[in-house]
Amino acid sequence: MGVRHFVDTQKKVFAFSPDNAPAVSVNSGDEVVFETLDCFSNQIKTCEDKLESLDWNQVNPATGPVFVNGAEPGDVLEIQIVDIKVNNQGVMATGKGLGPLGGKFEGYYTKIVKVENSKAIFNDLELDIEPMVGVIGVAPKEGTINCGTPGSHGGNLDTRYIKKGARVFLPVFVKGGLLALGDLHALMGDGEVCGTGIEVAGEVRTVVRVRKNLSLKNPMVVSEGIVFTLVSSKTLDEAVKEAVGDMFEFVMSRTNISPEELVMLFSIVGNTEISQVVDPLVTTRFSMPVDILERLGVSI
Repeated sequence: MGVRHFVDTQKKVFAFSPDNAPAVSVNSGDEVVFETLDCFSNQIKTCEDKLESLDWNQVNPATGPVFVNGAEPGDVLEIQIVDIKVNNQGVMATGKGLGPLGGKFEGYYTKIVKVENSKAIFNDLELDIEPMVGVIGVAPKEGTINCGTPGSHGGNLDTRYIKKGARVFLPVFVKGGLLALGDLHALMGDGEVCGTGIEVAGEVRTVVRVRKNLSLKNPMVVSEGIVFTLVSSKTLDEAVKEAVGDMFEFVMSRTNISPEELVMLFSIVGNTEISQVVDPLVTTRFSMPVDILERLGVSI
C-alpha cells in the first residue's frame, strides 16, 4: 500500500476542468480519503429548507481534484472504493419538473431521512442502506463540465454499483487525470426517479492506480462480480447502443471469439440497465459477469 492522503471539503470543485488546481498530488497505488458534502453542500437541514431557496451555485460539489503522478492522456485511472462512511442524516427532495413524474407536482417537497445502525428510517420503514458514490470523474480534455452532468469523463454517473468493493475505471484526458468525487447516497434505486437518492455527506476511502494497459472511451465499473460499461447520452437509445458497443470492443480486443458469437453471448448473459434518467444526460450500463469474461480470456 502506498502513502495515505486525506482531502477535506475545503478542497472542492463544482465543475470538472483541466484548469482546476490540484488539491493534492499522489502516486499510483496511494490511498486517498475524500471527505464529501452532500449534493446540496449541506444546505438543507430541515424539511422547511426547500429547493427554491438554495444557492444553486453550491450544488453538486466534488472533493478534489487529485493529481495522479504518471497519469497521461490515453491511460486509465482505476479507483478502488475501499469503504464509504455516511453521516447519520440524509435528505431527499422532489417536485415540479423533477424526474419522470415531475409533471404531477406544483411545488417542491423536502424530506429528512435519519440513518441509524446501517438503516435508513423512511417513515415507518427501516431500509438497509447501500452507500454509493454519485459523482466521480476526471477533467475533460478541454472546456468545463459541471459536476451535475455525466459523460465520458465520468461525473454525475449516479450508478448504484459504485460502492464499497467496486473498481471504477476512467479514461484519462489530461496529465494527472484530476480526479474528484462526491454526491454520496445512503440508498438509491436505478433511475433515481424522484431526482434524488438519500443525499448524504460522508467519507470515501479509495486506492488510486494508473493503468497503462487499458484504453477506454467511457467509464467502466467492476462490482459484485459484474463488469459494467457506462455511457451517458441525450437519449436512452443512444446510450444503450454505445454502452453495448463499448463492451463489444473491449471483449473483442482481448479474445478470439467471433463477432457473431459474441453478440449472441451478450444476448443471453448480458444485461442492458439504467443508472439514472434525471440528469442533463441519461446514463445506461451494459453488464457482463466477470467469470464469463474470464472464461473467454478477458481479464481486467
